[in-house]
Amino acid sequence: MRVLRGIETELEDRVERLGFEVVEVRWGGTSRRPVLQLRIDRPDAAPGHGVTVEDCATVSRALEPWLDEMEEMPERYVLEVSSPGVERPLTRDRDFERFRGEKVALRGYDVLAGRARRLEGELLGLEEDDSGQTRVRLQMDNGDEVSVPRSEIERAHLVFTWT
Repeated sequence: MRVLRGIETELEDRVERLGFEVVEVRWGGTSRRPVLQLRIDRPDAAPGHGVTVEDCATVSRALEPWLDEMEEMPERYVLEVSSPGVERPLTRDRDFERFRGEKVALRGYDVLAGRARRLEGELLGLEEDDSGQTRVRLQMDNGDEVSVPRSEIERAHLVFTWT
């Protein structure tokens, strides 16, 4: 799958030209039948006003001819285009700025901020420390503020609150 990973930049450019943004790209399957999972969103999406099934179909139809022409792509690949869902992953710096004020969950490779491997709280945004390292700031439910280096975060996502 290494050869296929090189297409991600062009993939993002093509999706952006269609008016969407790439949230996450995942490769699965086998080398003979790879599965390209693509999660997309609208740059201005708000809860309840995000990507539709029709949007996913539009992106899929636009990408398939390009992917079909790629020599590196096996003939029997699978393309799955979907919305990011209500618990949207936060994968880029711009996501941590865009969703400032929202409730998020961070899962670390190890214990985060001396507390737990999983933290949940209000996203306060990003900051850069004295060493130039990007850190994610959270306000915990008890009012404490914590700062976690991005490099220690395995996965981050919005938290959907059921009402």
